Amino acid sequence: MNFDINEVLADMLTKIKNNVDENWDQVKDTSNQFLQNKKERLELLAELRISGELSEEKFQSRLKDEKLVLEAELHAIAVISKAIAQRATNGAIEVLEKAIRTAISTIL
Repeated sequence: MNFDINEVLADMLTKIKNNVDENWDQVKDTSNQFLQNKKERLELLAELRISGELSEEKFQSRLKDEKLVLEAELHAIAVISKAIAQRATNGAIEVLEKAIRTAISTIL
């Protein structure tokens, strides 16, 4: 399985950084903490999808849930707007989804 949760979380954090631009210094530590708090849950989600134990439909539903939670967490950081939080969240979740799909494609 070609899926490294630490690499994926680092890429997700970079994607958030790219979307918050000048506010990065204010949100860096908190954003990293949010992702680290999700590490085990996201790793399990990836493992279940990669192994085929989680269907694409349920995977997409879980991704949607993760996106909503991350967006709510980012909204809690008052220095960034809703649009920036949404872009940062979408980018971060896209990184996770791409990494999982890549890992699946190496198995098949």
